[in-house]
Amino acid sequence: MTLAGWGPGRQPRIPAVAQQFGLSPKQLVLLWRLPPGSTMSMRAMGDRLSCDASFMTNMVDRLEEDDLIERRPDPEDRRVTLIALTEKGDGVRNDALAALLEPPPEFAALDPDEVEQLAALLAKATAAEPSAVPGS
Repeated sequence: MTLAGWGPGRQPRIPAVAQQFGLSPKQLVLLWRLPPGSTMSMRAMGDRLSCDASFMTNMVDRLEEDDLIERRPDPEDRRVTLIALTEKGDGVRNDALAALLEPPPEFAALDPDEVEQLAALLAKATAAEPSAVPGS
């Protein structure tokens, strides 16, 4: 997923959507990267988010207070704390991802043929091998 929605006078999409759900951008990304129905160690998530242990603890504390995630002991290593989405967290995650994936309002200015043309161009650009792109 890219940070669509940059532009004059516009916030990037992730901070704007995070604010809409009462989250920080890092909290939103944590929810996004925590697969529903599974667990991940706080250390592994911290590595994914480039966060140190104290920042992860504070972030997990807040998400836990809001009943979006829960801590679980690792059955194989008592020193490891696992995190998992709660039912409420799964719902917020789904709603936030839907908001992130919603097309920017500027797309409303395009007619159906232009939307189709844009989709074809984006598909072509994302399918291109990096070595085939000039300047890479």
